[in-house]
This record gives sequence, C-alpha cells and structure tokens, in this order.
Amino acid sequence: MAVLPDLSKRLLLGRALRSDRLGETLLPKRIALPVFASDMLSSVAYATQEVLVLLAIGGLAYLYLLPWLALAVVLLLLVVVASYRQLVRAYPTGGGDYEVASKNIGRTAGLTVASALLVDYVLTVAVSVSSGVDNIISAFPGLDPHRVVLAVLFVLLLTSLNLRGLKESGAAFATPTYAFIVLVLALVGTGLLRTAFGSRPVAESAHYSIAPEVSHLSGFALVFFVLRAFSSGCTALTGVEAIANGVPAFKKPKIENARKTLLMMATLSITMFGGITALAVLSKVHYVDPLRACDLRGFDCKTDVQRTVIAQVGSAVFGENVLYYLLLAFAAAILILAANTAFNGFPLLGSVLAQDRFLPRQLHTRGDRLVFSNGILVLAGFAILLIVSFDASVTRLIQLYILGVFCSFTLGQTGMVRHWNRTIPLETDPAVRRTMRTSRIINAIGAACTGTVLVIVLVTKFLAGAWIVVVAMPVIFLLMRKINSHYESVSRELEPDPDEEVTLPARTHAMVLVSKIHKPTLRALNYARAVRPSTLEAVTVSVDPDETHALQTEWDRRGIPVPLKVLDSPFREITAPVVRYVRSVRRSSPRDVVAVYIPEYVVGHWWEQLLHNQSALRLKTRLLFTPGVMVISVPWQLRSSEELEARVIEAHKARVKAAIAAGVIAPPTRYPGEQPLVDAPADVPTLKSDA
Repeated sequence: MAVLPDLSKRLLLGRALRSDRLGETLLPKRIALPVFASDMLSSVAYATQEVLVLLAIGGLAYLYLLPWLALAVVLLLLVVVASYRQLVRAYPTGGGDYEVASKNIGRTAGLTVASALLVDYVLTVAVSVSSGVDNIISAFPGLDPHRVVLAVLFVLLLTSLNLRGLKESGAAFATPTYAFIVLVLALVGTGLLRTAFGSRPVAESAHYSIAPEVSHLSGFALVFFVLRAFSSGCTALTGVEAIANGVPAFKKPKIENARKTLLMMATLSITMFGGITALAVLSKVHYVDPLRACDLRGFDCKTDVQRTVIAQVGSAVFGENVLYYLLLAFAAAILILAANTAFNGFPLLGSVLAQDRFLPRQLHTRGDRLVFSNGILVLAGFAILLIVSFDASVTRLIQLYILGVFCSFTLGQTGMVRHWNRTIPLETDPAVRRTMRTSRIINAIGAACTGTVLVIVLVTKFLAGAWIVVVAMPVIFLLMRKINSHYESVSRELEPDPDEEVTLPARTHAMVLVSKIHKPTLRALNYARAVRPSTLEAVTVSVDPDETHALQTEWDRRGIPVPLKVLDSPFREITAPVVRYVRSVRRSSPRDVVAVYIPEYVVGHWWEQLLHNQSALRLKTRLLFTPGVMVISVPWQLRSSEELEARVIEAHKARVKAAIAAGVIAPPTRYPGEQPLVDAPADVPTLKSDA
C-alpha cells in the first residue's frame, strides 16, 4: 500500500511535486535577480567596511586611499562581469567555471575549480548570515551575546525555505532584495544631494581618532598594506559566478535572460558600492576591527557596540527614524538571504559533480520539491559548523573568503580563452568569428586580472586565515578523486561478462536455517520448496545435545519432507559453523549458487528487537560477504507488529483527514477499483470502478 508523506513533512516543505512539473520551477528575470544576485548585491553592505578595517590599521593617515581602492574594485568588477557574459553564452548548461575548466584545461583544473567553489559557497553562507546578524545587532545592541544562536537560526530558516523549492524561495527573497535596493539608492541620492546643498552628513564616529598599529609605511610594506586592503574590498565581487552556474534555472530564452540579469546585477552593485563608499568618505566614517574596538579613541569599547558602516551612514543621512530602521532591517534581510546564492549554487554544482561521479550520487537526486535536497542539507551543516567555530565574526570569516572565488575565476577565464582558440578556426561566418575574437580578448583580460588578484589575495591573506582554505581545497580535491576512483572501480567490477546475461548458475543449493520447529520455520521451508531449488536441506547447529535430539525427533514425527543437517558446535557458537558449512558447499561447486533462507521476526516495539533476531543479524552480516551466496529473509509478523501497523494506519488516516479539512493537501486519488486510502469526506467525490 502506498503511504503518503508524513503530515509534518508536508507542513514544512509543502506538497511533493511530480517530475514532469520541473518546468514550473524555472525563474523569470524579476525573480532570478534576487535569487542569484542577492549575494553580490548584499556585499555592498560590508565591502566598504572591510576596506576601512584594513586601512584603520595605519590610523587615520591612510583613509584617503579608500576612494582609489573602491575605483580599482569597480574596474575589476566590470572586467569580471564582461567575462562571465561570454561564459554564459558559450556554456549555458549550468556547470559554470567547473564545466569550462574541465572541458578546456582538463579534469584536474575542473576539480580544482569545484573544490574552490564548494568551499566558497559554504563561506558565502557563513559570512552573509554573520554580517546580517551584525546589522541586527547595530539596531538592537542588546542582542550581541546571542550572535551565534541568531546566525544558526537564520541558516536553519534559509534551509527550510530552499527545501520548499526555487519558485517559493525566489518569491520570499524578492521583496527584501528590491526593498534594500530602493533604500540604498535613496540613501545615496539623499546623501549626495545634502552634500551638494551644503549639508554634508556626519557619521557618529567622525570625531573618533584611531590608534594606529603601524605608521610611516613605505616601499614594499606600503604596497603590501594597500594590496591587503584592496583584497578585502574584492569581497564585492562574490556571487558573480552564481548566474553562470544557475542558467538552467532561468526561463527561456535562458541565455539572454541570464546575460541580462548579469548586467542588471553589475549595474546595481557598482552604483550601490560606489555610493556607500562615497558617503563613508563624505561622512568620515571611522571603523576598526571589532576585536580592536578599544583602538577607536573616544569610543567606550567596554559598554558600546560598534555599529556597521552602512548603519553609521544611514544614521548620518536619514537620522534615526523609520527610514534608518527600515534600511537596517532590509540590509540584515538581504545579507541573510544572500546566502540563498550559495543554497542555489552549491546543490547545482554538487549535482553536476555527482553526475560525473566525483561526489556521492545522492547529491544528484531531486527531493519532493524538485530541488537537490541533499546538497542543501550538506551546505547548511558545514555553514553552521563554520559559524559556531568562528563565533559568527565577519572579520574573522572574511579572511577565508574570496580565495576560492578568484581561483575559480582565473581557471574559468583561462578555459574560456582555450575554448575560443579551439572554436574560432571552425567558424566560417565572418561576423560570428569577429564576435568570438572579441569574446576571447575579454576573457583573456579577465584571466589576467583575476589571476593577479588571486596572487594578491593568497599572499596578503594567507597568514590571516586563508591558509585554512589552502588546506581545505586539496583535501576536497583528493576526496573527489577518491570517490571517482571508487565509482570507476565498482563500475568495472560490475561490468557483465559477454556471456553472463544468458548463462544461468549450474544448480541452486538451498538451505533453511532452523533453531526449532515453529511457524516461522515452517513458512521458510514452504517458501524454499516453492522456489524449487536443485537441492534443499534444513540446517541446525547443535549447541545443546538434548535440544538437538528433541528437534530431530519432532522433525521425524511431523514427516517434514526436507532432510535436516546437524552441524556440531563444541564451543557453542552458531554463526561460525554455519558460515564454514556454507563456504564448504560453495567451494565444492564454484559454479553453483547457495541460497540461505533465514526466518526472522517482525516486531512492533524497539525493545523487542533486542530480544529477537540477534543471531539472524550476525549470520546475515557474515554471509553477505561470502561470494556466490544469496541471503533471503523470510519474515514472520508477530502480533505486536500487526497492532503497531494498525495504530500507525489509523493515526495516519486521522492526520490526512485533518490535513484535507485544513486544505493543506488535496484529497488523495486512486486508480479505478482500488480501495481508498482514507475515507473521503462527504463533500469529496470518490472514484468508482469501471470494471
């Protein structure tokens, strides 16, 4: 009897969807933007802040570098977005940098990209959620002691939303994403207008000075200092690859919709990042590493909580009114929901890797809501582990960030250059060839720029925490190689011989394990006889001579037409004698099959399992590792199992009826002539048999 999913699962995730409804989960551009671009759009809330944290190491002397570093980040962003627009057109299947690197550079490069992206997706969730919690704490400082708990709860909420499916997730994320965009644009416009009319906003930290950790930098030290600050600002580029990885989730025409969404994302991100940076400079925001808050002279680091840069800019421009709190609320919302980029990208990439046999096949299976549920759960688990390990600190987590991003950027763009080198000579249309050459130039520039930044990030952030990613990526790489090696080995092992499909075993030797004569034993004997094996015997182990003699006497008295084989066990073992005997039969006839029938109890309570079936479980475990042996369980349902089944069915019917009455699920349908699973309510018509 088919059983409907449990009601609690329905309430949490919604009704299961048929596979043929996959097309209904595809996204239009207005929903794809918040789903895939929320990571990059939300990074404007902390990218400027992270640059200021690095510049503050030198005190106030180096804050003049902020606009120039922001300009460098914007130029890099333009190059990367232009490069990914070419990738989307050439590889719209959703593999992104992994597919490009694998096909054009080789499997090693592809797995390097995959390991980098898997690490970075986990960090995206941890950083985005932790930053969102930071903004909540900026509005309500009393929540600071509960920072980690809040971050974990938000990850669990995101997991639940994504398990419901893409369409539901996109609808849930659209409102806060668009609200955040509007509020940030209003913030930038209002701040710049106030400055133009002589009323420049002033941040609450403008009158604080900063105790420098280093001073009077010059030469290589100054270059290293500037490059480290620039690498922190490059967090504004995180999430660019999400659209390239998620092209299959777009509605048709997929390529054009993805390219347009990528362009919209870049335009909004540049405008918002540039505007917030400009206002931070104009309002003289001073921000230091929260772990060094006491370096902010004039700030009471023992009692106060340092507010985020976007909170200080919002307070300076709007004042602490409704718009200010809305700005913080939607900043927190989009930062938390920005992790949705990873919740979409990680499962998709995991599915591609699983299909290529580099990750467990379970990651390629869609769940009830046509999403890759296993990938979502794995991502959530690792993100929570990072959040707890790093106390939900954005400053600590950010040191691990973006290394994987630029590794995948560089290999992906290098792969695109090799793709164009291979395809251009094959193209005969002059116009198309010119377009391809332009794309090759764009991707070559992208590879050079991202490769340079990768080196900068690796050098400047290695000791600050990036070494963890440097260690994690090879571990994941080797693990994927090992999984692939295992799958390939098993595939070769299971490949049938040329004549194996038509060659049957010479004979089948059947054995029924017997401890005493009772109903389960008789059922197993009858079933084994019905299968008509070549030979059939009952096997018992003599542990107690008196009991064995009584069994033989009862066997003869009943006239059971199956010979009884008694195995001696001087050390009172049961498992070892049976295994030895089965193997001896197998060795005597290697082309034959030995079928071992084991009677088992089906119990209704967990504690009953401790009292029954223990010998059977040990025997099955040993025999399953014996070549040429088939183990067949013959169940016997005890009365307690029948009572439990009846209670479960009645309880299930009650839950289903309640769910139907509440409108949570639709009345179950059935085939003509099939008995209804539950009694349909009076107002719900039932199908009648056509037979």
